[in-house]
Formats: sequence, C-alpha cells, structure tokens
Amino acid sequence: MSYKQTIKEYILIAIGTFIVALGVYYFMVPENLASGGVSGLAIVINNYVTIPISLINFILNFILLIIGFILLGREFGGKTIFSVFFLSISMSIMEQIYPATKPVTDEVLLNLICGIVISAMGLSIVFNQNASTGGTDILAKVFNKYLNLDMGKGLMAADVIVVVFAFFTYGIETGIIGAFGWFLNGVVVNYFIDGFSVKNEVVIISKNPQDIKEYIFKELDRGVTVYKAEGGYTKESKDIIVTILDRNEYYILKNELKNIDPNVFVTVRAIQEVYGFGFSKF
Repeated sequence: MSYKQTIKEYILIAIGTFIVALGVYYFMVPENLASGGVSGLAIVINNYVTIPISLINFILNFILLIIGFILLGREFGGKTIFSVFFLSISMSIMEQIYPATKPVTDEVLLNLICGIVISAMGLSIVFNQNASTGGTDILAKVFNKYLNLDMGKGLMAADVIVVVFAFFTYGIETGIIGAFGWFLNGVVVNYFIDGFSVKNEVVIISKNPQDIKEYIFKELDRGVTVYKAEGGYTKESKDIIVTILDRNEYYILKNELKNIDPNVFVTVRAIQEVYGFGFSKF
C-alpha cells in the first residue's frame, strides 16, 4: 500500500471516528441511551462510578482490542488502535470544551434517532477502511470474518448484553428505547455501508452503440463489455453494451442516452460489490 493511500485511510478513519463521538456524546449520553456498543456499556457503568465516560470507553476498548488484534490481524489492529485513541480523545475534548449537560432536544426518540444515524454514518466510514472504533465493532468484525455474518447483524448480536444491562440500570422505559436503538443501529449501519458499495450494472441495446461506447469511455472514464447478439424476432445482429457505474454516473449516462438514441433499450441492476480496475481492490 502506498504512503498516500495509507494517509488517506487514516484521515477517513479520523473523520468517521469523530462523527461517531458526536453522535454518541451529544445525543446518547445525556439521555442515558445505552443502545449497545462499548459506548453504551460505558454509559451504564458511568451510572455507578464517577470515572469520565471517555476513560471508561478507553479501558473497555483496550480489552477488546487485544481480542481483535489476535483474531483479525495486525493491519486491522493498527488502524483500530488509532481509532480507539481518537474516539476517546474526541470525547474527552468534548467533555472539556462543550460538555453535554442536557439533551440536544426535548424528545428522547428524536435524540435516539439522531444519535444512531450520526454514529452509523461515522461507523460506515470506519468499517470501509477495514478498521473499527473498537468495542463490539471488533466482535462484529470477528463474526463477519469467521461466521460470515454481515456487519449490521454482527453488531446486533454483540450488543445484546449492553441492552440487558440498560434494562436493569435505567428501568423498562429507557431500556425499551435503548433496545429499539440497538435494532435501528444494525439496520442503519448496513444501509450506509451498502450505500458506499452499491453500483449499477447497466445493459444497453441501441442502434448507435459506437456513440454510446465513446461517451462512456471519454466522459465517464469507464470500461464496457460488448456482447454480440441476435434479435429473436427481427433476426438482426445487435451489440449489447454492459458497463458498471456509480449511481451518479448512471444518471449522467441516462440523460445522455436520450440524446444519442431516443429508442434505446436499457436495463439496470444493483450490484452489491465490485472488485477490479477502477473499483475496490481485494
């Protein structure tokens, strides 16, 4: 891996981790919303001890970090060590500069949803760099690697114990809200992760295949595969163009196809992941 690529990954990890800290500290902590994760467990433990949440978070993460380092490899461990430190530092800075003395809004469900969505955005950025913010994220990665369980479901499985502790600590009402957040977190994390990786496979049949190919090559900087086919009814020879595009690239192409060939025939299929030149690497 090149030096520039490594720097880019660590910058993205830092950004994602800071977003997680924002969601947890300002929306979840003031409402005692322990919806899972080490941050949720830290919220519960903070109810019994006077240690700052940032320090509790770091201690718990350090224990699970050892597990991740052993089972997931050095590269994952190195990135996650950085993320764990950065998460604890970010929360500590927030505690010092602008402490969360009260909930952001007066609606507990709104705080829950905002906290979950914001932190899930950050988690998806971190996960896509083959890292973690520590804690039950590490267990989710272990489940993903060894049990082929997707990240959202892995998080849900790892967070059950935190939700149970929240029931006993804060009562049934707060516990139920935390349990809802536990479920919502798994769904939203998967949604954001899929949003980063989903591509469109576009199949095009047109009387002007050369113009379409040239546009894809020059304007979108993507490749194409051409299949030779024959119309079932007309018996005419046809070129079927297949290309893989990002969502925004597909919409650009879609608008141009109207100009190139108003009678073009197009089918589009969502592709979960794409590896190879111009896309993700194995």
